[in-house]
Amino acid sequence: MATERGIVIKVDSTTAWVKTTRTGACETCSVKSSCSVIESGKEIEVEAINEVGAQVGDRIVISIETASLLKASFLLYVFPILLMILGAAIGQNIGPLFDIDASVFSAVVGFSFFFLAILFIKSRGNRLAKKNEYKPKIIRILKPQ
Repeated sequence: MATERGIVIKVDSTTAWVKTTRTGACETCSVKSSCSVIESGKEIEVEAINEVGAQVGDRIVISIETASLLKASFLLYVFPILLMILGAAIGQNIGPLFDIDASVFSAVVGFSFFFLAILFIKSRGNRLAKKNEYKPKIIRILKPQ
């Protein structure tokens, strides 16, 4: 379970907006140095499910399930590459049947599969974003120091 600490800045009926600094989970990421979104100490706002009744100003801990994080990461990073490789292999084998250069046809079909994967991810991602298992949750309110 990936966890981060933050401060509640806004509360709705079932969710809360949390201001947090990307630290813990990002420290072990292998691409943190090249990530254009993450800057050391940069504050971000996250909408989290508020089942513990946190109020504005509370210091809290948010988490997201590891399984959900891995599924989303696979869908976002691995799936498009697999489809591009599959498309390239199909293009390599079918190109000569149409008397087209196999390398060119392989590239065209590979990138076509890649862009189809991106469209699939966009539509699937919108549906996944509505599921509670893919949303961060406030798991506890920290006591003031």
